[in-house]
Amino acid sequence: MDPQNNHLYVSWTEFEEYGSTDPEDSSSIVIAKSTDAGETWSEPIRINQKAGNCLDDDQTVEGAVPAVGPAGQVYVAWANNDTLYFDRSTDGGNTWLDRDIIVAQQPGGWSQSVAGLARCNGMPVTVCDLSDSPYQGTIYVNWTDQRNGSDDIDVWLSRSTDQGNTWSEPLRVNNDEAGHQQFLTWMAIDPTTGYLYVVFYDRRNTSGTDTDVFLAYSTNGGNHFTNVKLTDQPFKIDSSTVFFGDYNNVTAYDQRIYPIWTQQKGKKLSIWTALIQHQDLEEAVTKTGKEAQ
Repeated sequence: MDPQNNHLYVSWTEFEEYGSTDPEDSSSIVIAKSTDAGETWSEPIRINQKAGNCLDDDQTVEGAVPAVGPAGQVYVAWANNDTLYFDRSTDGGNTWLDRDIIVAQQPGGWSQSVAGLARCNGMPVTVCDLSDSPYQGTIYVNWTDQRNGSDDIDVWLSRSTDQGNTWSEPLRVNNDEAGHQQFLTWMAIDPTTGYLYVVFYDRRNTSGTDTDVFLAYSTNGGNHFTNVKLTDQPFKIDSSTVFFGDYNNVTAYDQRIYPIWTQQKGKKLSIWTALIQHQDLEEAVTKTGKEAQ
């Protein structure tokens, strides 16, 4: 949503025919806009230059999450064929760039293999700083990839301070030693402070399919992240008994953070959250002298 005029933007993947192996069938990233609180919507506009296939895999264009800039810019990033692409509009979503901009490479692609999961995606999430912080207008893209090996999926962040023309080298968000899996990331930005919050599943302290949930936060424009474990004890993921899901989420406002995630016990899934004050995170780290649990 654009807070200046309450315009809404929704972007998604459109398949000509889902699951088709015909090379003539393709997938595209499209976006639509509402100026009346969702009562009516514009005709969807295709914004990606390079189409994907329809197989719902790494060669399919997916992961479009729109973000709005401080002057009403609209930003969207997505994944396709081991690459993260970006597009923008500076006129309220009416026109877009003639050529997509590459944010970063995504080694191994967005479709990733994690023990216990039937499927796992590393699609990008895009946010923009609307606060009065020194980082106002900075665009952030968060994803996971396998650049350190298929057994070492990590969480990454890249940022742009020039409306997406150029992007920083990817920064590793999880701060554990090599050789562990972090997956199914999601990111939010507090529009009152510009602080970033990233929630993800994590196996740095476990073995097999036992899994924890971590929250990483940055107060300096994504230059450094502090990692905090949210779960009291790990839980086991087993998608042979139940489909675990594709996503989790987090939102933040006025230094209050609300992550959400799924836990599994046997064949039962449950949805969890933690109601967190940012000050409590800082105090816990200061008190213990290390990153807190």
